[in-house]
Amino acid sequence: MSFESTFCSSPWLHMRITHDGTFNYCRWGYNSASKFNIRDTSPIDFFQKHMTPVRDALLAGKSVPECSVCHQMEQHQKVSGRQRQLLKIGVRPEQFEKTLASSPWAKTFAADKFTQTPQDWQIDLGNYCNSACVFCSPGSSSKLASEYFKLGLIQQMPPEPWTNKTELIQRFVDTLTVSSNIQYIHFIGGETLITPAFKTILVALIQAGLHRTATIGLTTNLFVWRPDIVELLQQFQGVNLGMSVEAFAPVNDYVRWPSTLDTVIENTNRWIKIAKEHNWHMQFRTTPTALSISNLLSVYDMAWQHSIAVESCDFLQDPDYMRPGVLPKIIRDSIVSAMKTWITQHPIDLLDHVINTRDPNIAQSQIVQDLKSYVNYLENSQDEGHRLPDLIAYLKKLESNRNNRILTYLPEYEELFRSAGY
Repeated sequence: MSFESTFCSSPWLHMRITHDGTFNYCRWGYNSASKFNIRDTSPIDFFQKHMTPVRDALLAGKSVPECSVCHQMEQHQKVSGRQRQLLKIGVRPEQFEKTLASSPWAKTFAADKFTQTPQDWQIDLGNYCNSACVFCSPGSSSKLASEYFKLGLIQQMPPEPWTNKTELIQRFVDTLTVSSNIQYIHFIGGETLITPAFKTILVALIQAGLHRTATIGLTTNLFVWRPDIVELLQQFQGVNLGMSVEAFAPVNDYVRWPSTLDTVIENTNRWIKIAKEHNWHMQFRTTPTALSISNLLSVYDMAWQHSIAVESCDFLQDPDYMRPGVLPKIIRDSIVSAMKTWITQHPIDLLDHVINTRDPNIAQSQIVQDLKSYVNYLENSQDEGHRLPDLIAYLKKLESNRNNRILTYLPEYEELFRSAGY
C-alpha cells in the first residue's frame, strides 16, 4: 500500500473510550483496544504518549493492522473513517499530496513533540440497553448479556461500565474542560438515551460552557423517547443524530428485538421534526446482516424522502455468521439487481468519490454512493455460505427464549434455512 492509501489523521485528532473504560485510538479501529484504561490512566497521557507508536507507523507509511476495516470499506468504494478524518483537515484523495501539504495540520504531523489534546471523541457509555439486537454483543447490550448468560452462551457477565463510577465521569469531564478546541463528542451505548451517565455528562458540559462550542453526536435505537434529553440537546451549538434501524419493515422487529416497527416509525418522525426545527444533522445508521439486507432498500427509501444520510460504521465483522456473504449467490444477485434498479430510479450528480457525509446539501448523493458500496460488497465479497449452519443454530437458541421465528419475517428463506438445520 502507498502512503496515500494508508495515512490517516485520526490519531492526531481523535480517541475513544470503550464500554469498560479501555482507551482505543480510533472509533473505527478493529480490535484496537489498548491495555490502558480511564480507571488508572489519564486520557490526555494516553493520547499524547501511548498513541505515539500508531502515529509513527502511519508517518512511516506502514499499514496498521487495526486499520483493516477502513481499507475494506475503501475496497468496496464506501467512504471510510480514514477518508472522513482526512476531510476534516482539508485533505482530499484526488489531490492528496497538494492538500496534505497545504493542510493547517501539516506542521503538527512534522513536529518533534506532540502536545495536542483530542478534538474529536467517541464515548461508549456502557451496555445499558433496552434492546437485544441479534447481531449485537453482551458488551454493548445489558439485555442481550442477561439473555446470553441465561442461555449459557457466556459464562460471566461483561465488565462493569466505567460510567457507573461518578469519579470516572468527573475525570472525563475534567479532561474536556482542560482540553483546547473540542469540536465533537459522539456518544453511543447501549442505548444512549436511557443510560444515566449521558444526562449527567450533558449537564456537566453545559455547566462548563462547552455547549457553546462543541457539537454533540449520539446514536439511538428509536425504541425510546426522552423529552428531558431532547431539551438538553437543544442547548448545544450542534447535534449529529444517528438513528439506528435495519429496515422499515417487520423484520426490524426480529433483528432489533424487542422493538416494534410502529414505535420505530413514530420516534423516527419525532426526531426528523425536531432535527429540522433546530438544523441538526441526521443519519440513519445501519448494520446490514444476512437477515436484513434484503429489506435494506426500505431504509434508503425513507432516507431519500427526507434527504437523510445513510451510514454504517463499517461492513459487519462479528459475528461472522451474520454477514451477508452467508446468503447464497442466487439470493445476493437478486438483492443486487433490486439495488441497481433503485439506483437507476434515483439519478444524482456524483461529483466526488469521497463525499462529506455530514453535508446535508448532498445527502441524496451520499445515499446513492452508500448503496453502491453494498452493490460492490455483495458482488465481490467472499462467499461465506459455510457459516449458515452456525447462523441457524444461533437463531434457534435465541428463539427458544424469545418465542419468535425468523421464518415469520423471512418466509422466502424457508427452504434455505431448513436445509441448514432450522
